[in-house]
Amino acid sequence: MRFIGGALAGPVGGGVARAALRALQDNPALERTNFRGRTVSLAGGPALALGATAGAIVHRPEHAAANAIAGLGAGAVGLYDDLVGGRPEHAAKGFRGHLGALRQGRVTSGLVKIAGVGAAGLAAAALLPRKRGIDVLLGAGVIAGAANLFNLLDLRPGRALKAGLAAGTPLGASGPLGAAGALLPADLDERIMLGDAGANALGALLGTAYTARAGTFGRLAALAGIVALTAASEKVSFTRVIEGHPVLNAVDQWGRRQEDSNNSEMSGKPAESKPRKPSPYPRG
Repeated sequence: MRFIGGALAGPVGGGVARAALRALQDNPALERTNFRGRTVSLAGGPALALGATAGAIVHRPEHAAANAIAGLGAGAVGLYDDLVGGRPEHAAKGFRGHLGALRQGRVTSGLVKIAGVGAAGLAAAALLPRKRGIDVLLGAGVIAGAANLFNLLDLRPGRALKAGLAAGTPLGASGPLGAAGALLPADLDERIMLGDAGANALGALLGTAYTARAGTFGRLAALAGIVALTAASEKVSFTRVIEGHPVLNAVDQWGRRQEDSNNSEMSGKPAESKPRKPSPYPRG
């Protein structure tokens, strides 16, 4: 039965992602300007969240509730931040900025996203095997941490999806793989972007797939790696590391529009493939 689910998961994930993209991509409310001034659609985010979640449920129906909560929960709060995060009342920088805004009586979209992804990770982990308290907490950390890590990777067209394909293949996560593969050409061509909705959902689902297979030590090791990479991202640009490694750079550039290859910002800060929201305020 699992073999049948695994065989169907990829096509289901890809089919649902394509159908959702067709339904959403002409919505003007989802149009944004990317890092090179090109108009793109945020429809890729919810399309990926829906397709990857549907595929994951078909693949592992015994973990249907965990996958639904992780994928749709992380995707929903990410989409909320994508849509309203540029408004003045949501302006904040970093986790400390969001907490500072809360002390001032403002609940920012970034804080909603942080809390929502954390809650989704905790609920999903509690529904997976190994229900001891320490295992649930470690699993929640892996799921929420992976969601955030993929969001940090989503700085160039196709990068987060390529990372998802690389991470999902050894996990056998055929549902997310099908959705990621279906949307990769449009992402590389800069017709869509994942935004927080897609990147968070993809990371959360891959984190769920890993957590479902891992024991206490495996969860601890994965969480330590995620924390280390997240901390490193505060000091070192992922883009600079990738561009400085010939193999990683070749993979990163594959399939992308040629003019993007020479588009590093003069400041040295990586140009983000994130939506520029219609506001002069920075994102948190």
